[in-house]
Amino acid sequence: MRDLTVRHPSRGRRRGTRPVVDGVSFDIAAGETLALIGPSGAGKSTTANAVLMLRRPDSGQVLFGGRDLAALDAAALRATRPAVQPVFQDPYGSLSPRLRIRDTIAEPLRVQGRWDPDTGPARVDELLDTVGLDVRLGGRRPHELSGGQCQRVGIARALASGPRLLVLDEPVSGLDPSVRAGILNLLTDLQERLHLGYLFICHDLAVVRHFAHRVATLRDGRIVSTLPARELYSTGPSTVSGNERAVR
Repeated sequence: MRDLTVRHPSRGRRRGTRPVVDGVSFDIAAGETLALIGPSGAGKSTTANAVLMLRRPDSGQVLFGGRDLAALDAAALRATRPAVQPVFQDPYGSLSPRLRIRDTIAEPLRVQGRWDPDTGPARVDELLDTVGLDVRLGGRRPHELSGGQCQRVGIARALASGPRLLVLDEPVSGLDPSVRAGILNLLTDLQERLHLGYLFICHDLAVVRHFAHRVATLRDGRIVSTLPARELYSTGPSTVSGNERAVR
């Protein structure tokens, strides 16, 4: 990300736009986790949407593999999407209630025109096994699974495209502590095995400190500090609130 700026329409009587993300720059290396923290409204999710090109920036660059994604047309951008995939916060809300788990995982390959009816089913079973799920769960629907199992399905769906970067937007915030640990361990294992880069948005500083390699703090749409995760500490509860207090 180079000098990324995203503007939203102003509220109230003033017309025009205001920057929600203002001149943000950072890098993520293969095999590295960069955590993005900050109070509510700081611009974390807007930044994530820009990385995913779900919201094109108003200015700046999103560089991936030597190409500026923000400068690509729709067809060229579509070809890059398999390499950058999201994992969402809500395990149930991110999955279609009408699709069986097997079809959910296969959907990205179908959309991208990469589905092979001969090898596809075996690939889906492989992905279920990779995220620690019994292949027999492939015939169920999301409401028949636990929240942790649904989040593993979301991770399997993201992996189906063979990505190089995952954008993890609060992926464990809605899970029980014991389930949360299992998901974080899975993500750590996948990163080591597949050499994935992670952009990790999280408000829990204890999780960030143990899971991330580096931490960037957003405030009012700007990065105010970037530091190694081991230097992160909290003087109060281990969450980021409206008064950012986690970084020295």
